[in-house]
Amino acid sequence: MKQSFTDFAVCGGVPEFTAPLVVGRPNELPRESFLAKIEAVLDSGHLTNGGPMVAEFERQIAEWLDVKHVVAVCNGTAALQIMIMACNLSGEVIIPSMTFIATAHALQWIGLTPVFADIDPETHTLQPDSVERCITQRTSAILGVHLWGNPCDVDELSLLAHQHDLKLLFDASHGFGCSYGMRPIGSLGDAEAFSFHATKVMHSVEGGAVVTNNDTIAERCRLMRNFGITGLTQIESLGINAKMSELSAAAGLTSLETVPQLIRHNANNLALYQLHLQHINGLTVCLPSEKHSSNGNYVVIRVDENRFGLSRDEIVLILRTEGVFARAYFSPGCHNAPPYAGNPIHTPVKLQTTEGLLTTIMQLPTGGTVNELEIKRISELLTSIKQQAPHLRQIIQAPNANRHPLDNSAGSKTLVHEPHSTDQLVTRHLAHRVLSTTAQ
Repeated sequence: MKQSFTDFAVCGGVPEFTAPLVVGRPNELPRESFLAKIEAVLDSGHLTNGGPMVAEFERQIAEWLDVKHVVAVCNGTAALQIMIMACNLSGEVIIPSMTFIATAHALQWIGLTPVFADIDPETHTLQPDSVERCITQRTSAILGVHLWGNPCDVDELSLLAHQHDLKLLFDASHGFGCSYGMRPIGSLGDAEAFSFHATKVMHSVEGGAVVTNNDTIAERCRLMRNFGITGLTQIESLGINAKMSELSAAAGLTSLETVPQLIRHNANNLALYQLHLQHINGLTVCLPSEKHSSNGNYVVIRVDENRFGLSRDEIVLILRTEGVFARAYFSPGCHNAPPYAGNPIHTPVKLQTTEGLLTTIMQLPTGGTVNELEIKRISELLTSIKQQAPHLRQIIQAPNANRHPLDNSAGSKTLVHEPHSTDQLVTRHLAHRVLSTTAQ
C-alpha cells in the first residue's frame, strides 16, 4: 500500500504492477483441447465454407441458448449487419448511445439512421419511456444492447414493438451466458447478434453469430453470409462474405468448454471487488440484478468525484500509470462521435442519464487471468489514491512542459499499450500533463 503521494508512478514512484493488468484480456483456451481440434481441421482439409466444425459450433451454441437457429459469421459487426438486413429494416432504428460504436456503425454503414434513446441508470440499457419518445413514422426497429450482460427490459420493449409494429432486435455482444429471468439472452426478440471477439467470456478469437427462432430470418442470414449463393453457383439474393472459418469454430468450441468455470470465477472476482471497495467513499460497484443471471465479464465502477476527490478520468490515468489498465467504456458516447455528433436527427431526446454515466463509470480488470491477490492490491491502490487525492490532483493538473504525451519514462509505459482504445484522447490529454510533471 502506497503511504505517500511520492510513492505513486505519476510522481516518479514504482508502478504497483510491472506486468499490466488489462480489462478485456482474452481468456486462455485449454491448449491441448484446442490443438486437437486444429489438427482435426487440418486433417479434414476443410478450412472454411461451412465445414463440420462450424456446424458443430452452431449446434452447441443453439443448445446453450435454447434457440432454434444459430448462423455463425466472421465477427460481431457482420452479425449485426446481416441480422438487420435479414429483417428488411428501413429508415430509423432506435439504439442506446452508450454502446460500442459498432452498434451505430452497423446501421449507418448500410444506409439506416441510428437514433439514440436514453438508458436506465441501474442497468445501463435502453429506457422504454425514452425509446417511445423516439418513435416516428420512419422507425422500423428497436435495437437494444444487453450492456455488461445486463438484459434489456425485454417485456416493456416487446410491448412497444408490438404497439408500433416494429422489429425488436438485440445486440448481445456482452450477453453470452446471461439470462433475462429464466430465459437465456439469445432467445429474445425477433433475433439477437453475438460477438465472439477475443475479449468476450466465450470467444472464437474473432467471430459472431445471429441467433433466432424465426425460420425466415435464419434462412436469409444463411444466404447473406455467403454472397446469397445457393447450391454451387446459383445467386438467390444479395449477400457478402461473412462466413466463420473452421479454425475460428475450433477456438469457439474450445472456449465453450471453459464458460461455466469462467462465469464462476468472474462472480467470485466481482464479490471480492464489492467486499474490498465498499468502504471507499465515492466508489460504487454496479452489481447485476438478482432477477437475472450474469457472466460477470465486466466489473463496472461508478465514481462520485465530489466524494472521492478525483474524477473518473483522473483515477483511470493514475491506475494506468500503476499498471492497472482500467477502461472508460464507452466515452464519449456514439452521439458525440463522428458522423453522428451535431446532427439532431440522431438525438431527438435528451440523453441525461447517458451523459452522466459516460463521465462517471470505469471498468476494472477481471476474467480468468485476474486472481484474488491482484484484486486486493487494486483495491488497496484505490484506497491509497483516495487518501492522496489532493496531492495527486495537483500533480495531474500541473502546467505542461515540452514533453511528448506518450513518452515511456517515469513509470508510464502502460499508457501506450492500446493505440486504438475508445478513450485514447482522454488518456493522451491527461498523460501529457502527468508526464511533463514527472520530468521536472
